Amino acid sequence: MTKWIIDPDHSGAAFSVRHMMIANVRGQFCKVGGTVYFDPLNITNSSIELSIDASSIFTGILKRDEHLKSADFFDVDKYPTISFISTRVHSVNGNQAQVSGDLTIHGITRQITVSVEFSGPVNDPFGDGSSMGFAVSAIINREDYRIMWNQPMANNGIMVSREVQLFIDLEADLVTG
Repeated sequence: MTKWIIDPDHSGAAFSVRHMMIANVRGQFCKVGGTVYFDPLNITNSSIELSIDASSIFTGILKRDEHLKSADFFDVDKYPTISFISTRVHSVNGNQAQVSGDLTIHGITRQITVSVEFSGPVNDPFGDGSSMGFAVSAIINREDYRIMWNQPMANNGIMVSREVQLFIDLEADLVTG
C-alpha cells in the first residue's frame, strides 16, 4: 500500500447546478487537500480522505460567491470544511472504481458512492517523484445537507435545482521514506 498526498496546486473540486431550470451554472472550490492510500494489487484495500475549504468557492461572480458563502447556502463561518472519507472501494474494471464514503457538507454527513477513474503513476520530468491522478464524479441532492435556499418560479419551477453534479480532479504525490 502506498501513501499519496493530494497536491493542492493541481487539484480542484467543481460543481454544476441548474439555474432557473434552463441553464447550468458552474463553480469550483479552489482549496483541496487530503490523502489517498492506494493498493494497485488490490484496489479494494485503497482509501481516501479529502478536505475542501468551503470558503474557497469561486463562480466568477463575486455577489453570487458571497451569497453561496452565507447562511443561505454553505454558511462557511459555521461550517468551514467539506470532507469525504471513504468506507469501501469496489473495483469496477481496469482503472475505474466505485468508492463509498461519508460526505460531510454544512455539518451533515451522508453516505454516498462516487465514480473514480485513476491514472498513473507517472514519474515527473524533474525527477522529484511519482504522481497519480484521480477523477471523481457524483450527483448529490443539496437538500440532503440542509442547503435549502430557493425561490419558486412559474410552472412549479425553482430558481436552483436540488441536484448538484460534482467533479473532483486530484493529482497526488507519492510519499516516500
